[in-house]
Amino acid sequence: MREHTLKIKVLIVLVAIVSVAIAALMRSPSVNDIAIPSGNDAIERGRYLVHAGGCISCHEDDAGTLSGGMAIESPFGTFYASNITPDPVTGIGNWQGSDFLLALKHGRTPEGSFYFPAFPYRAYADISETDVLDIAAYLMSLDPVTASTPEHDLPAWTGRWQMAGWNLLADMAEPEPASYDDPQLARGAYLAQTLGHCGECHTPRNALGIPQYDQAFAGGELPDGHVEAINTEALANWSEDDLALFLFIGLKPDGDYVGGKMEPVIEHNTGQLTDEDRQAMAAFLKRGGR
Repeated sequence: MREHTLKIKVLIVLVAIVSVAIAALMRSPSVNDIAIPSGNDAIERGRYLVHAGGCISCHEDDAGTLSGGMAIESPFGTFYASNITPDPVTGIGNWQGSDFLLALKHGRTPEGSFYFPAFPYRAYADISETDVLDIAAYLMSLDPVTASTPEHDLPAWTGRWQMAGWNLLADMAEPEPASYDDPQLARGAYLAQTLGHCGECHTPRNALGIPQYDQAFAGGELPDGHVEAINTEALANWSEDDLALFLFIGLKPDGDYVGGKMEPVIEHNTGQLTDEDRQAMAAFLKRGGR
């Protein structure tokens, strides 16, 4: 009887701890109220960062604007990329600097609700505040496009509030960020892991969709097929120059060109980087951060 009572008490304590943790996660994070810069330098840096961050591959429409609408299929349903032009009704025209910080670094809407992780906010969490605000400057400089995007097509039981628990589990699984003495590796890690969010596709996930961080870049699965590994083992026969050229024009060492979902990544993301940044990415991927 005492053992049964003890188990109940332990269960109650555990439920209370989890409830408190989820309640804390449900609160909207505190971010700095910083103005969005408006100078040409910030806008130009933001343009570069939007390419480096892979925003165009998902948010660009058929007309070449960032008004969204692209379907992103997953095992959990179909998500639709949002309109990130400065339209005040259907886009981000009313956003402040703090709203961009909430979205990119914390995965929250301006109202404080959760984004679904089809938006790679967990990778973006380590973007510097300066880079976030430069991205905001560029996006706010674009012509507004009035275009509503479809509602996500998800099971009826799916709710944004559930992302509080999902984020808690992801936090528990995610290791501490590595630090690098080599500036080139540090830059490459920032471009590949954070801005470029390569692991979102190239790292396997568990049944809950949480990345398996101990298998980083070991290959993933998408609804339309397998995503190749890009860890050091998979790239053993590639040189850093091979990788840099691939990131520029999509050419593999065997003379074949990449296809499928990597084509727009090369065109809009890595192909738009400076030679120095592509070499940094190549060094990081080839050496595995070593």
